[in-house]
Amino acid sequence: MPIKQAAKKALRQSITHKKRNLTYYGKIKDLIKQIRSLVSQKKIKEAKDLLPQVYKALDKAAKVGVIKKNAANRKKSRLTKLIAKSQ
Repeated sequence: MPIKQAAKKALRQSITHKKRNLTYYGKIKDLIKQIRSLVSQKKIKEAKDLLPQVYKALDKAAKVGVIKKNAANRKKSRLTKLIAKSQ
């Protein structure tokens, strides 16, 4: 356990940041999993309808610093390419 006041505050902050980051990671992971399952079931229209939600979640996570901007762009590109290829 931290002893100094600054270390206690840093611990509180890291716990808060971890909770926030996990919500973003979970949202992104769930949406990507949904799109991949829709593509595997050949439901391309539903996957395309879900794509803006994934873009929004990835951009928001990149904006607040949970993931890097290039990582978000890479994920968006790969999902778009997956949907386009499966048509």
